[in-house]
Amino acid sequence: MVVFSYPAIRNFVEIYTDASDAMNNWYNIMDSTNFTAYPDLKQMFSTVEGVGNDRYVFDIKGNKYRIVAMIHFSIRTVYIRFVGTHKEYDKIDARNI
Repeated sequence: MVVFSYPAIRNFVEIYTDASDAMNNWYNIMDSTNFTAYPDLKQMFSTVEGVGNDRYVFDIKGNKYRIVAMIHFSIRTVYIRFVGTHKEYDKIDARNI
């Protein structure tokens, strides 16, 4: 997949350094794997949840952090729309971010 917006992860882990390994692991998997549909994604990330509008929520580091990504499987493209703590995630509308 082609992953856009890696700076969002880089900036986040500068503040939350304990998230660095988990966030970069997520990025490396997404960047090196061609997921063809949601079931493929779910097989790799058991806690991923599709919330509609091509948005998928990933639990990172035991659900302490979240990534919301817009994924277009047909063109192998991932857009990182949100990176934050679980508390910050609770304040957004993941479907429309």
